[in-house]
Amino acid sequence: QVQLVESGGGSVQAGESLRLSCTASSDTWYMAWFRQAPGKEREGVARIDSLDNEKYPASVRGRFTISQDKAKNIAYLQMNSLKPEDTAVYYCAASDGNCDDTLNQNCYKYWGQGTQVTVSS
Repeated sequence: QVQLVESGGGSVQAGESLRLSCTASSDTWYMAWFRQAPGKEREGVARIDSLDNEKYPASVRGRFTISQDKAKNIAYLQMNSLKPEDTAVYYCAASDGNCDDTLNQNCYKYWGQGTQVTVSS
């Protein structure tokens, strides 16, 4: 069982930046960040694997960057040029196995509690 603890959410103005952190209790194969806005489905916004390969959807590519400190089992999500439409609860997720679509929530067995990100215009 892997426990995930997120931190770093908050409220910012459009155009500003935030960095989220996720500390895992042990090694995992994939770590990812998802977000869910009210009334919308959970969306994968970044994932990184144990070889530091990154993947992003078009909606955040170029603005969001995922990274990790493997020695400390911490994943980060650097979010720049934030927009009001980025407002959501952001969740850290981890998988200890491979899957076909690593930006799909079904790939992930372990989840953090979520942290709110609010971007005002």
